[in-house]
Amino acid sequence: MFLSALLVSLFTFVQFNCENLFDCQHDSLKNDVEFLPDGSYHWTLFRYWRKLNRVGQTIVSCGERNGEVETLAEQDCSISEEAVANWHLPDMVALCEVENDSVMRDLTKRSLLRTARYEYVVTNSPDERGIDVALMYSPFSFRLINSRVVRIAPIRGMSPTRDILYASGLIISGDTLHVIVAHLPSRRGGEQHSRPFRRVVAEKICAIADSVRAVSADAKIIVAGDFNDYTTSESVRMVCASGFTDVSAKAVGQNGARATYKYRGEWRSLDHILVSTSMMSAVRSCRVHDARFLLVEDEKYGGVQPRRNFLGPRWRDGFSDHLPLVAEFALDE
Repeated sequence: MFLSALLVSLFTFVQFNCENLFDCQHDSLKNDVEFLPDGSYHWTLFRYWRKLNRVGQTIVSCGERNGEVETLAEQDCSISEEAVANWHLPDMVALCEVENDSVMRDLTKRSLLRTARYEYVVTNSPDERGIDVALMYSPFSFRLINSRVVRIAPIRGMSPTRDILYASGLIISGDTLHVIVAHLPSRRGGEQHSRPFRRVVAEKICAIADSVRAVSADAKIIVAGDFNDYTTSESVRMVCASGFTDVSAKAVGQNGARATYKYRGEWRSLDHILVSTSMMSAVRSCRVHDARFLLVEDEKYGGVQPRRNFLGPRWRDGFSDHLPLVAEFALDE
């Protein structure tokens, strides 16, 4: 029994919409003026680095489910080499709402995450605000083989949107893991009006998965991101119908969160982790990570809500308006 335990390794996967992780530099090709020092959000270097470390604190706290790690994650300090060795930091993190490569470089190489030695791949999308998606991974548990960006051709009435990120690499079991990260178009203009835009992206996700399976029928594939849709919505159902299970469908937290996002007092999850049928046997758990320091009291509707970074134009010095999803997989070495 002890030997079998040694032969199984847990692989921790996190999906997190980190809420407008912009730098302070203006990109003349993007509408990012709100997040400049003289913009409506007064996005100064202090606030930027504070936000980077807040994102780092959140990711660190996803690695363990005990009070000690949560307490340490609240502190604004670098992670020591000893801490990295003792904590099981997430092996992979799918991020939504990051502005560019510079932000990801600062997050992985200069923030409190710097000693965790995360590597990353990131898109460079035509999104009007400059929003991208990224995949951050530990080189100790994932060896990147290939990555590519898939652009979405807008249909009539659709604004340029976020690219899809595809990456593949070797995990500790020797298997190849394929990961698809997406941030589907928002519900701006209404759910019914914007639904076809999300359908286009969902169709592209299915096409990517099909191309992977054409080479390896039993490929291990994870699809993760902010769908701006719920488990019962068309886009999520479409991807699930192509051979995936939404393992995050019933994920809840331990401190009052019933999903990753709360809108007008109702908990519902726009964030999803979908797993291919060939990988379902490895799933051990999926939860909403609602560490106490990521929450505040919901004074209007009761209970708790995510401790967001902004409420309108007012800076709240929080973390994000979304909570992370954490999935654990048992991998045979």
